[in-house]
Amino acid sequence: MANKKPKQLETESKYEYLDRDGDGVISDDEMANEKRMIELEDLRSDMENEDKKQDAQRAMAWFALAGMLLYPFAVVIAAWMGLEKAPAILGDMAPTYFVSVAAIVAAFYAKEVLHKK
Repeated sequence: MANKKPKQLETESKYEYLDRDGDGVISDDEMANEKRMIELEDLRSDMENEDKKQDAQRAMAWFALAGMLLYPFAVVIAAWMGLEKAPAILGDMAPTYFVSVAAIVAAFYAKEVLHKK
């Protein structure tokens, strides 16, 4: 059994790229190396996706906060433009709007605080 010939690749095999030293045999080290490279690529991809997710959440929180700050100006502008019912409608919507937007902003900042711990 000790004289057993090592397994070799077929000509133009799709696994030929795994043979780093070019001897025609894919060793355990070469297989482990490829596995590690795949794991590192997955880790890099996960980190990029997490970064994009955090950027999107941050943008959403800032957009919500900006909307919350600009909402009163919408009421003033509607009154200034002479739209009679608009200020009343915007005023009626305000409690629901502010609570909803405040919940979005609070959830974002709570996640940030918990994530740092």
